[in-house]
Amino acid sequence: MVQEMVKDGATEALKKCLSSRMEFGTAGLRAAMGPGTSCMNDLTIIQTTQGFCCYLEQSFGDLKERGVVIGYDARAHPPSGGGSKRFASLAAAVFISRGVPVHLFSDITPTPFVPFAVSHLGLCAGIMVTASHNPKQDNGYKVYWENGAQIVSPHDKGISKAIEENLKPWPESWNTEEASKSSLMKDPMCFYTCLEINKSSEVKIVHTSVHGVGHAFVQSAFKAFDLHPPYAVEEQKDPDPEFPTVKYPNPEEGEGVLTLSFALADRVGASVVLANDPDADRLAMAEKQQNGQWRVFTGNELGALLGWWIFRCWKEQNSDAAAVKNLYMLSSTVSSKILRAIALKEGFHFEETLTGFKWMGNRAKDLLDQGKMVLFAFEEAIGYMCSPSVLDKDGVSAAAIAGEMVSYLATENISVSQQLTTIYEEYGYHLSKNSYFICHDQTVIRSLFDRLRNSGGQKNSYPTDCGAFSISTVRDLTTGYDSNQPDKKAVLPTSSSSQMITFTFSNGGVATMRTSGTEPKIKYYTELCAAPGNSDVTHLKKELDDLVDAIIENFFEPEKNKLQPKPE
Repeated sequence: MVQEMVKDGATEALKKCLSSRMEFGTAGLRAAMGPGTSCMNDLTIIQTTQGFCCYLEQSFGDLKERGVVIGYDARAHPPSGGGSKRFASLAAAVFISRGVPVHLFSDITPTPFVPFAVSHLGLCAGIMVTASHNPKQDNGYKVYWENGAQIVSPHDKGISKAIEENLKPWPESWNTEEASKSSLMKDPMCFYTCLEINKSSEVKIVHTSVHGVGHAFVQSAFKAFDLHPPYAVEEQKDPDPEFPTVKYPNPEEGEGVLTLSFALADRVGASVVLANDPDADRLAMAEKQQNGQWRVFTGNELGALLGWWIFRCWKEQNSDAAAVKNLYMLSSTVSSKILRAIALKEGFHFEETLTGFKWMGNRAKDLLDQGKMVLFAFEEAIGYMCSPSVLDKDGVSAAAIAGEMVSYLATENISVSQQLTTIYEEYGYHLSKNSYFICHDQTVIRSLFDRLRNSGGQKNSYPTDCGAFSISTVRDLTTGYDSNQPDKKAVLPTSSSSQMITFTFSNGGVATMRTSGTEPKIKYYTELCAAPGNSDVTHLKKELDDLVDAIIENFFEPEKNKLQPKPE
């Protein structure tokens, strides 16, 4: 492809491919498949894996005894010849060439299988080749440490340095055929075991894997739970890297991705739809309402439902009242605070982490090592960790547990929507509204956040109000400031390389503004946390709408900053 570009005189395309190298971070790599050092291809996969292998050799004296696991999804890129299976085979060849045992999945697999394999088999690390819900031309390289959670700093910097020091391919790194015959190569598929078997149910559920890897595994999970298998959306059940039926293969987008699911549900008389993203680490859920319309639950709403259900199941199995003091639930700082409200009333512990499951996974491992029980963790971007067996979001186990919850509610003649209302009435309504603005100009972004840090022209002075809404506390995880702490220092880790400020309002509102690490977006996450008993939903929704309008007008100033709103 590079030769063709040279022949065609495509100077700009060549610059884009060759003028920079993909940056390895805590999320690993994610970029378009294609030629050059800025893209995912055979060479950059080999270079990355050589660096990672050398870093692991430095970190683990027993790497050659324990080994690593590698999984992959169904992505492929015919123009460049790249694809997840090919990349995984090359990564395996690199490790095999250094005498490191590799557990390479023999077929496509959901992302959560990799961190589970790391923990279950006591391995040093794991690699998952996937771009999750990114557009079809992209691919990624996600890395897990020996604790089964995604890597955090300083491992990212150490691996990045090792990659730079090992750019020249080792001769054996290309030899995937020899590697496949090696006695060091194993297939971990045989160890897979499911969660507890549960009672069967007559509830009809539709499932879509959105052209990804989830179909067979969700079917297996439902079978193991003794639930009737969900109806599969035929057009989307098999992996297809072209994602022909959807514009974006991301069930978080809601109704557009679920159109075929709703049609099938209407045909078979199903009341609930479950959807995984292509690598099956996320879960979306929708329910048919009495008026015939479909309600797609937000990530926060499904987090409330699963948190309630998992705690309820735990409580039924544990009669010792003191045991609750050993329980923990986690959520990211931009997610709903509903778990905090449940924890306050029920007596277990709740903790917040930074955004992303790398933080929740590592914190969960810390707590488990202290002898604590981590029941559940979630983030608003439809990610759920329903068992500490996998220290990452897992859409397969979440689908089975959601199916179990729906089945139980059906025996009580309660809809999912009704149960969500019951949760809010018992623990307090938590209404959220999240969106973003698009901004490609980093200068504008810096100026916007700097103005909030220097309110009224005073340095290091934050706003005390936003329109008619009074601000009670401010936490700035870019600078490390937190007005709610005695020493004014934030408890959560800070990073000057990204923007993130959280405002807490006197009326129970919470708003976080942050930049995206992968897209030209300024995101906002808002929630109104009402006290139990305040069930005037119409009034609460209006109050949240008014708060969001005030934040947009006073903090974002979209017209002045030429910000583009989220496309409808």
